[in-house]
Amino acid sequence: MTIEQQLEALRRGALETISQEDLAEKLRSGRPLRIKLGVDPTAKDVTLGWAVVLRKLRDFQRLGHTAVLIIGDFTAQIGDPSGKSKTRPQLTREQVQANVEAVGKQVYRILDPERTEIAYNADWLRAMNFEDVIRLAARTTVARIMERDDFTKRWESNRPIALHEIMYPLCQAYDSVAIKADVELGGNDQKFNILMGRTLMAQYGMEPQVAMLMPLLVGTDGVEKMSQSLGNYISIVDEPNDMYGKTMSIPDEIMENYFVLATDVPLPEVAELIASAKSGATNPRDVKRRLAREIVTLYHSADDAQAADDYFINTFSKRQQPVEAEEVTVPAGAFADDRIGLPNLLTSLEITKSNGEARRLIQAGAVSLDGVKHSDPGTHFTADELQGRVLRAGKHRFVRLMTG
Repeated sequence: MTIEQQLEALRRGALETISQEDLAEKLRSGRPLRIKLGVDPTAKDVTLGWAVVLRKLRDFQRLGHTAVLIIGDFTAQIGDPSGKSKTRPQLTREQVQANVEAVGKQVYRILDPERTEIAYNADWLRAMNFEDVIRLAARTTVARIMERDDFTKRWESNRPIALHEIMYPLCQAYDSVAIKADVELGGNDQKFNILMGRTLMAQYGMEPQVAMLMPLLVGTDGVEKMSQSLGNYISIVDEPNDMYGKTMSIPDEIMENYFVLATDVPLPEVAELIASAKSGATNPRDVKRRLAREIVTLYHSADDAQAADDYFINTFSKRQQPVEAEEVTVPAGAFADDRIGLPNLLTSLEITKSNGEARRLIQAGAVSLDGVKHSDPGTHFTADELQGRVLRAGKHRFVRLMTG
């Protein structure tokens, strides 16, 4: 591929590259570049939102470059302040390690292990003594740190900014020095941190890294960015029917965003599909079915995608309740005095991550038993009342309950 062809492949979906000229020059060198992606393991699932930058990292790998995945086992204990209106809670080392182990099993669904290096920033950050920290802090100014939009807003509204948060951009920047990054990838909310890396590398006498910023994928609610804490996410380890169904639940207006960032469908074809849906020439639902099949195929297989599509058509388009819904057993320990609350039922079956998420789903009218909607989180059932009934959670998740 020519340099321009490589740049075109790498530009797909990117919001900003600082700078295109620097990236072109690095590509012309002919040497394998070191492409950095920093990940703070604050949750246990790789979502389609996180997969946006992992897929871009894979694009670089396909051109012969090395992915350097920085696991922020040290910085996760600080908490990235990017986009936050208040100080993040600090994770314990045990919480971070549990998340690292979970995430580590998922990233190779996207990345090529032969071209991937894994590094832990605790290896160099925890080794610093207090003098090292002071010298690192001397490489920037309070005024520069306060240019961050989130810090500025918090300062102006008299909300606290903890001193350790100010150190976060410097720690992330020092990661680039430690691994000699040529390019750093990140969401557009990481712009300040990644540019700090460029500054710090120059101060250490190194060629500054290129910053490539990707958009944040909107969640299934069509409003907020995809987030596990908000429950509006699709995990790359979701079962095919769940992955397909969640994709079908997104608003029509964000389909193009998902096609570009979460699939490999060529951009000219994406433009045709979206134009056809907007003009009414094609039912938007059928375009979304194509999107759902593409996503399931990426993380499972084409056969799984077709089976999920068939299930969707038979169950939802024909308004059928699945007779062969997956059978699940309600844990005996979830009952108290032979009764279980609806939020606890959803959480004990791992349909939701927490009772809070379950209550939100119930109050939204998205939970039913044998077709009867239950919107009161205070609803309780006995084991006998649940036995053999079909629980529907969200638009596309059906399970048949077994209680003994």
